[in-house]
Formats: sequence, structure tokens, C-alpha cells
Amino acid sequence: MEKYQEIERSIIKKYRREIWNRFIDAVVQYRLIQENDRIAVCMSGGKDSMLMAKCMQELQRHGKYRIGLEFLVMDPGYNSANRQRILDNAALLDIPIKVFETRIFDIAAAADGSPCYLCARMRRGHLYSRAKELGCNKIALGHHFDDVIETLLLSMFYGAEFKGMMPKLRSANFGGMELIRPMYMVREEDILKWKKYHALEFIQCACRFTENCALSDGGVSKRQEMKALIKRLRQTSPGIDQNIFNSAQNVNLNTVIAYRDADGKHSFLDTY
Repeated sequence: MEKYQEIERSIIKKYRREIWNRFIDAVVQYRLIQENDRIAVCMSGGKDSMLMAKCMQELQRHGKYRIGLEFLVMDPGYNSANRQRILDNAALLDIPIKVFETRIFDIAAAADGSPCYLCARMRRGHLYSRAKELGCNKIALGHHFDDVIETLLLSMFYGAEFKGMMPKLRSANFGGMELIRPMYMVREEDILKWKKYHALEFIQCACRFTENCALSDGGVSKRQEMKALIKRLRQTSPGIDQNIFNSAQNVNLNTVIAYRDADGKHSFLDTY
């Protein structure tokens, strides 16, 4: 059996409950995929998007719907070592990637303001654009369960709003395109276990601006701060991460002081 076949088998056998079942649960519960979808599986070279690509391959082979897949790797200006690691891992995992180059890192470095915000916006735009050129109607990103709850806490603690990470979104700038997050229910600890079991080495954050824009006082990013907080809370309340996740799906509007939607801001006083 080839290495990639062992890895594929582990997803639906050894890690069936932790990875495969949760991947399928998200696809079904949030109706992420329909018949004849053509999906650009967007891969950064990290563990999350690489595992997502393998799950999507399995879904294409054995799933309910007939779907087409394009495995996209956007190079925003990686160094040669990171780029080669991505190519090597794609070959090892038997993922037929298509790499396209951009100058995002260079452009972001020369811009005023936050390079992180600009970089993220440009990356998303380039992925949508290339996916559309390839005839895709959706792009798939590798955000997982922990990303979801961390984003929710970040929005409250540092953005002063209750704003979640949605399992799917329609693009506002690319007509007919949609973003989906099939790893929405898969926990990071299980992705790490899968990675360690197969002794796989993926690139970490390859952003050249990390030291300048993602660090807070004390040398820890805000997202890492949320990870540490949730880890501490789990020690006394093991189910707290699931409760955070569920809270975004159990909002009691009768107890909300105000909220925003497409029509503007609304107060409970409007109908009191």
C-alpha cells in the first residue's frame, strides 16, 4: 500500500469519528455541497487545508453528489523552502495541485496601514478570481472548529461585537461564487493527532509580516491568546468549547439589546 493510501484509509477508519464523521456532519448540516458543484479546494500548505483536500477527495469518490474539484495553491511570495515543502507534500499525499503566483507579500509590504488586513483581502480575491476562471462555483477553505470559536471570542473581546465565522458565504464581489468551510466541525487537536500519526510535516505560518503585525504586547498573537484562554477553561469545564460553538446557533433575540442586519441597526426599544 502506498503512503497516500495509508493516509486516506486512516481518515475513514482510524479517525472516522474524529475527522471523517465531523467533516460529513458539516457538509450535510450546512448544505455545503450540491450536485454538479465544481469546487476550488484552496490550500495554503498547512495541516488544515491539506487534510481538507484529502477529505474532499474521499467525498468526490464516495459521496452522494457528483462534484468536480480543483486543488488550488496560491503562492503569495513564499520562500523557496516553504514552496518546496508544499510541492513535496502534495506529491506525497497524491493531491494534483495547481500553483499560481501572486505578488501579495510584496504589495502588502509596500502599503500603508495593516499589511495583514490587506493581505487577507487580496488572497481571498485572487482565490475567487482563479477559481472562477477554472469554472468553479465555490471555494473551500480549511477553517476548523477551533478557528470558529476563537473568532467568536476575538470579535467580542477586541471588536466589541458578536460576530461569528459562517460555514458558508455568498461572495459580494464575484457573482455566483460561494465560500464553504467543510472542516467547520473538525477539532484542531484531532488534526494534529492525524498529522503526528503519519509523521507529516507541513508549513507553519509562512507570512513574513507575522512578527510585525500579529503580535500583541508580550509576544503572543491575539488568536494564540484565545487558544490559551480556551485551554485553561477546558481544564475546569471540559465542554466549554462546544458551548461557545453552540451559543452562536442558540441566540435568543428576546434578550438581545440591539442587533444589525442588512437594513441597519435595530434596538429592543423599537418593539418594546
